[in-house]
Amino acid sequence: MATAIEANEATLQSAVEGGGLVLVDFWAPWCGPCKMFGPIFERVAAKHPDAKFLKVNTDVEQAIAAGLGIQSIPTLMVFRDGVLLYRDAGALPEPALEDLVQQAAALDMDEVNRKIAEEEAKQRS
Repeated sequence: MATAIEANEATLQSAVEGGGLVLVDFWAPWCGPCKMFGPIFERVAAKHPDAKFLKVNTDVEQAIAAGLGIQSIPTLMVFRDGVLLYRDAGALPEPALEDLVQQAAALDMDEVNRKIAEEEAKQRS
C-alpha cells in the first residue's frame, strides 16, 4: 500500500524530474483545511501505488513554498513527466481528487508536450 511521504527540496525535485505522476500537497500542521485534506490525500495515495504522493510542510520547507509561490494552503500540484498539469489552493473532496488523478494519468503526454512546444514557439515569435 502506497503512502504519501514528507518531501524536502531534494526529494521533491527528484520525484518531479523522475517522471510519472506526482501529486504534491503543500500543508502546515496548524491549518484546519490541511488537517481535513491530509487523510483524503493519504487514502487516494493508497489506491495509486504507481503514482508518487508527496507532502511538503510549508512551516519546515519555507524555501520550497516561497520558490513555488505558495500563498494559500493547502495547495495541490500535479505533475506528470515533469510537466505541471494542475495547481490550485483549497482542499478537494475525495471523489474530486480521485477524478483528478485519473484524468492526469489518462492524458496523452505526447499531445501535451506538442501543445507546450507550440505555445513556446508562439511566444518566441
